[in-house]
Amino acid sequence: QVQLVESGGGLVQAGGSLRLSCAASRNIVIFNAMGWYRQAPGKHREMVAIFNEDDSTNYAESVKGRFAIYRDSAKNTMYLQMNNLKSEDTAVYLCHGIVFGYPYWGQGTQVTVSS
Repeated sequence: QVQLVESGGGLVQAGGSLRLSCAASRNIVIFNAMGWYRQAPGKHREMVAIFNEDDSTNYAESVKGRFAIYRDSAKNTMYLQMNNLKSEDTAVYLCHGIVFGYPYWGQGTQVTVSS
């Protein structure tokens, strides 16, 4: 069993920054893939940024150049640095990981960007 716990969300003005954290209950080296997704009210869940199995990264077009995904294996934590936030970034941000083919999700953290 794996638990993922997000933190770092909040209310920020447009143009501001936030850093989200996803703490895993297991060593993150066992994850086949990890990433961040988001879901805004009335919209489908969408990929924001992910680590692929080969450690390459992918970003949604809407966040390229503004967001950065990275992780610290020593802390079993993955991060999402979000800069130059826009009102359209408002959503619940969820951490996701795959271990031995099984998907795990965190409970989510709310990010609200005021214009």
